[in-house]
Amino acid sequence: MLTRWDAAATAAPNGGTVLAPAAPGGKPAGKGKPGTPGKGRWRMVHEGVLDFRQFGLFGTSAPADAALDAMMADPAVHRIEAHTDLNFVKRHTFTRSRIELDFGGNRVTTTGIEKNAYNNPFGAVLYFLGKVTGTTVKSKLSAAMPDLADIFEVPDAKAFALGQWWSVEIDAAPGTGLYEKEVQKLVQVTEIVDGTHIRVNYKIGWDLAAGRTFTWTRIEPVERVHVRNMVFEGVPDVADDDTETGSHPLAYEYAVSCDVSGIDATGTFWPVVMRRWCTYFHTSACQLKNPASVTYGGAGYLTQQIYCLYGHVEDCHVANARHLNDWTASAYGYVTNCHGDGDDQGPFVTHGQFEHDLTFTGNSGLMTFANSGAAWGGAAKRVTVRRHACSWFVARTNVTDLTLEDMLVIGNAQAGSGMIWVNADGAQLRGCVASGPLVVSQSSHRSQRPTVIADSAFTQGKASEVTAATVTSDVHLLRVTLKGLDGAQFNGTGNLVLDHCAFTGATAGAAPSTLAHADTAVHGGTFTDTGLTLAAAKDQRLWIDGGARFTGGNSAAAYLARSTAGRTVSWQLDGADFRASDAKTAHILLTDGVNHYRATGSAFTGGRLHLAAAAFAGDSHLLHTGCTEDGVTRTAMPAESARVRHTANNLLV
Repeated sequence: MLTRWDAAATAAPNGGTVLAPAAPGGKPAGKGKPGTPGKGRWRMVHEGVLDFRQFGLFGTSAPADAALDAMMADPAVHRIEAHTDLNFVKRHTFTRSRIELDFGGNRVTTTGIEKNAYNNPFGAVLYFLGKVTGTTVKSKLSAAMPDLADIFEVPDAKAFALGQWWSVEIDAAPGTGLYEKEVQKLVQVTEIVDGTHIRVNYKIGWDLAAGRTFTWTRIEPVERVHVRNMVFEGVPDVADDDTETGSHPLAYEYAVSCDVSGIDATGTFWPVVMRRWCTYFHTSACQLKNPASVTYGGAGYLTQQIYCLYGHVEDCHVANARHLNDWTASAYGYVTNCHGDGDDQGPFVTHGQFEHDLTFTGNSGLMTFANSGAAWGGAAKRVTVRRHACSWFVARTNVTDLTLEDMLVIGNAQAGSGMIWVNADGAQLRGCVASGPLVVSQSSHRSQRPTVIADSAFTQGKASEVTAATVTSDVHLLRVTLKGLDGAQFNGTGNLVLDHCAFTGATAGAAPSTLAHADTAVHGGTFTDTGLTLAAAKDQRLWIDGGARFTGGNSAAAYLARSTAGRTVSWQLDGADFRASDAKTAHILLTDGVNHYRATGSAFTGGRLHLAAAAFAGDSHLLHTGCTEDGVTRTAMPAESARVRHTANNLLV
């Protein structure tokens, strides 16, 4: 260590950068101690890079807190290094910027650490906190603000300056939950547009009505504070609900461009990396194993981001943890190559507090979105998941424009695993495979694009509900394989399109699928050991074309049938192919109700046609023409009339 003598200095000695001259007898003396001169100190000469060893710390035998405080308090220090294991007994709050802490892959322990405040996830060993100033501005929208707008209306643009950072938060809409706030972000002013408008570095994700109010608070954030290469061991044997005893390494609040890498944590209580009101950050190559709790709210995470923007989390791993990554009221985030095992608690989540524009690529682990409750809105928008493997995927709440690509879901012993459950509000699935069922429900109606499931495969199970009664939007299944069908229910009321799908019953005696959709179009595809029963309470239409083929058997002994008589059902069969496996199986079984029936160019082989006269009274009509019937028994057929034609132009062999 190189030091220089400062004869006028009176600073308190800290054992490293500031040293007092020796007292009589050769022992160092602190300021004010007998034998210590009132002035004069040895000051360390350095170029901004300091090391805990320079403070006499070569392991965990003495706490490293005072040395850390001394180095952080020196504005000339831009990098702090550790080359030995360290122990901390304090929870530190820092407000400075532009510094890097590299622990060199050494162990950091917290034996004997002071108690945390109750229920405080920011009581980390290292807590970096920006300054919240007393400058606030209220702004009320005089006109609606559209999705993806980045120009904000303000009372007086002179209150803002280019480059300033502000936290901006909207009020909850009237009649909504306490925390239903679509905008809560730390943003930077990028342009003064005019006297009453400013532009910031954020495009909002939701349509906002006139009359909503923003609260702006000027922030002086901590910037470019990076933490690297730490092997952290939390306090052992902490009770599952003890929020005060446990420890965790790192928290940021009101922070910009602060990165974290190489933290390997075990036994932490609160998130290993806790962030709130953060913008521009990178969390990489971090791990968490066996946290102290996975059930207490907010505990057991690798990283949580609240009100955050432009974050990237990559190359991370958790084992037996609660969440690897949680986006809460955050936007424009990216998660790549992150993996969780022992994942029943769900490594990948969004909170449901109006998160938007999030992308997940190449990860593995259970995934659930927007399911924390109505008080926060239960909403997310434009979330994309690519090449993901997990045991369970659920996005059943107000998740709009969800995109899933190449997802693999294989269930385990956990109840409900193996499923993919989505909200029919612009959801689009491509190339997804699940060992369990596809479940489609609907709780929001924001999207302008259709719900499409394509090139995917699922196994439904007995009496599974494929589309819930809440589904009023159109649902398109393209080249989808549904296996294990046994009384599957399509209970939605919007239009349903089945385009070249493959439906297969669990056995030849499985129950057919029931359809409640107002309009169902079947274009090609195969239906084996199953059938379609139209079962709505209102009028329905079924259109089958493109060579769709029905084969095998089912418990109803009918490929096409209806239930409930007091309504009109329209049947349109164009080029369909029915091949019964036995004589008792009906290609079409109609016994009552009002039916508008047209079959043209279709082929019927074996089995029977049962079109009872009672099903073609009143407003009903029947046209059966240009069809081939090979070995088919007409067990019931109404007499021809002005509204019934089924004899001419058919080939019966």
